[in-house]
Amino acid sequence: MYRVNFAIALPVLLVAALASTAAAQKAADSNVSPTEVFNGRIMPIFRSPQPSSCVQCHLSSVDLKNYILPSSTKTFLSLRDQRMIDLDAPAKSKILTLIRMGDKDQDSKSRRIHEKTRKAEYEAFAAWVEACCNDSELRNLPPLSKAERAAPAAANAVIRHARKSRVVDSFARNVWSQRMRCFPCHTPHELDPANGKHQAAIKNMKKFKEIYPPELIARLRIFKETPEATLQHLVEKSRTTPAGQTPLLNLEDPAKSLLLLKPMSKVPQKKADGSFQLPSPGGAMTHMGGLKLHKNDQSYKSIIAWMQDYAAVVNGRYKSVDELPADNWVGSKLVLRLTNASPEWTVGTPVQLFVHSWNAKTEAWQDNAVAFTQGTVTPRHMVNGTLFLLADEASSRPRNLNSEKATLPRGRYLIRAYVDSDGVLAKEPAAMLGEQHFAGQAEIKSARWREGFRQAESVSGAALN
Repeated sequence: MYRVNFAIALPVLLVAALASTAAAQKAADSNVSPTEVFNGRIMPIFRSPQPSSCVQCHLSSVDLKNYILPSSTKTFLSLRDQRMIDLDAPAKSKILTLIRMGDKDQDSKSRRIHEKTRKAEYEAFAAWVEACCNDSELRNLPPLSKAERAAPAAANAVIRHARKSRVVDSFARNVWSQRMRCFPCHTPHELDPANGKHQAAIKNMKKFKEIYPPELIARLRIFKETPEATLQHLVEKSRTTPAGQTPLLNLEDPAKSLLLLKPMSKVPQKKADGSFQLPSPGGAMTHMGGLKLHKNDQSYKSIIAWMQDYAAVVNGRYKSVDELPADNWVGSKLVLRLTNASPEWTVGTPVQLFVHSWNAKTEAWQDNAVAFTQGTVTPRHMVNGTLFLLADEASSRPRNLNSEKATLPRGRYLIRAYVDSDGVLAKEPAAMLGEQHFAGQAEIKSARWREGFRQAESVSGAALN
């Protein structure tokens, strides 16, 4: 007797059934007008209170509904006139390509979550676009006026700025690149047992696990193995912050985020037996690691700049291109130091130092800075800071720069100093100081740009003119 192997037969039958259903739907769509397909398959998307699959790749500024009008004819003309429909090859239409962008998402979890919605949207639009393109009378209708067309209210640059991939790239440069300030407590995956320099840190982490409760140790694991995983962790943990604690990311007031406040807090007080009290995540905040971040230094600036940008993106605050931040820097390990700062510069005053390169062809200094840093005047009247390298004019984002290898070539450089004498950065921490804050400039004739504070390039404040 012939026996059926159901382990093989059932999947085959299921695929066949799905293929048959899809074929039947396609045949049904081919026998109805574009308006009927639109009313039956596109309008449910338009009327749905749920966001479209656009949210898989965009945090704000765009939704598939933005491209739909209540009329099938006007929706088609609107998309056609914006070159989002290919009349000769409907399956290659740009609107379909945009819907399918989620297929390329590197976040497998996100792909799975939105797969059903994305598939339904694609099949509905594909059927409707094909029906429209097969209607010769519809194809040849005159164009709509620009005012009649359906499109997102935000400019394309604003939409691109809200893409998750751009946000993650910015997070990696502005926050992830600063993670070693938190080594090893918040970066346990960075510990290398084979590295002799890590042995003391490994021993201390082992001691922490013996002294402190598991829930506190779990809270230490802020930085994960990748920027994507770290950002996802920060976002998820910030959604449900326990009472009395400070959210890791405070989107209403970024300056009050735990990610910033904790490393700027002092160690807890000692108990009678000499041991430390438990660090506090809220109220009178304390940090077992002590001061790791100083307000208005270069790391503080990059972190809060990213936080403010992220909050604006997810809350849909950007309405025009002019409102977008430059976000054109990447961290390096190069250090610039200004010594002998003017006695008029009060200790604690923020100072920004911009680095300009020499153009041998024009025999002049480049107008745009190639790097900058920010620090505060120390009691010894110095300003120290790790450089952020800036993208050149031809690039809006320094994606080609790796913070682990970012450097500058040897040569002549001009250092321009700007002093925040009127508290601009207290109000706008991510701001760049303007000409009214210019304090002078000085040349470094042969900068070598080596890594670390011990090998910092130095310029004297007395040389500023």
